[in-house]
Amino acid sequence: MASIDMKRARSAALHVIAGAALAACITVSPAAAEWPERPITIVTCFPAGGGTDIAMRLMNNQLGEALGKPVIVENRGGAGGNIAAGFVARSAPDGYTLLGCSSAFVVNPSLYPNVTYDPFKDYDPVTVIGAAPNVLVVPAQSDIKTFADFVAKAKANPGKLNYTSSGIGTTPFLAAELVKLRLGLNVVHIPYAGAGPATQAAVAGLVDMYTANMGSLGAQIAAGTLRPIAQTGKTRWPEIPNVPTLDELGVKNAESDTFQAVLAPAKTPKAIIDRLAAEIKKIVTTPDTKKKYWDSGLDVLAEGPDTFRARIKREVAMYKDIIDQAGLKLKQ
Repeated sequence: MASIDMKRARSAALHVIAGAALAACITVSPAAAEWPERPITIVTCFPAGGGTDIAMRLMNNQLGEALGKPVIVENRGGAGGNIAAGFVARSAPDGYTLLGCSSAFVVNPSLYPNVTYDPFKDYDPVTVIGAAPNVLVVPAQSDIKTFADFVAKAKANPGKLNYTSSGIGTTPFLAAELVKLRLGLNVVHIPYAGAGPATQAAVAGLVDMYTANMGSLGAQIAAGTLRPIAQTGKTRWPEIPNVPTLDELGVKNAESDTFQAVLAPAKTPKAIIDRLAAEIKKIVTTPDTKKKYWDSGLDVLAEGPDTFRARIKREVAMYKDIIDQAGLKLKQ
């Protein structure tokens, strides 16, 4: 009987030790309960005023309230989004430095020769907030009234018309370059440092045409300071129902949109990724916030990490194919 009691005591002691060891492991791991302990920064790929900046600022305060710590938006524009992307890729994977970026994230690895990040290895996807079609617009004072007018004028004046975009390497830039390629147009690109400065230049009539996502253009189109002549979505955007798609205008296989998304450095704890994705989804899908995104030109998708990862894989390949066909390569 004494031997049985000793065995039982030994077994109970082993269970206690194992439980203590497991508790110790849980305590020292980067548990979500310990995060966040300080403010979080979303570093955006483009300057203030553009679609990415708007997308982050429409939810950062609410996200801060949900997490219990401030969420700050920091603009690091330049090099088509590569400066911010490279910076965040080298940041600690602790959930305190995130990337707010557009579709430039999936375009740039094929467009630039020395991109300082790998979209597959250096990042963990968090969420795609939403996406917007790209739109081709002209200044309100322009004599160009339709897409056909633009094409005719460009063909009659090769090399004399120009356009700007929301950034070299962005999907609006590629949309315009693809139109040029398909229609054999010689139109010069004038670069500006982001959607904000480019929009100002277009409104002022300093360029002949401007391509950007709907999120950057909605207010100007509504105010009549910019005139839309074509859009790149599969179907017409409800806010500009009289503006035809490129497909309707005879430019086939030229569909594109611009997503706005949040990513974290690779190896960020899954618990943090999942919590960020869940909190952002809750915020952006509430009727009031969803309407604000819609009014800004962004259709809320709230795609989680797995769906976003599949999008990255698909779109990196898609844009590489377009870039290779067009023979595009930009200097860093």
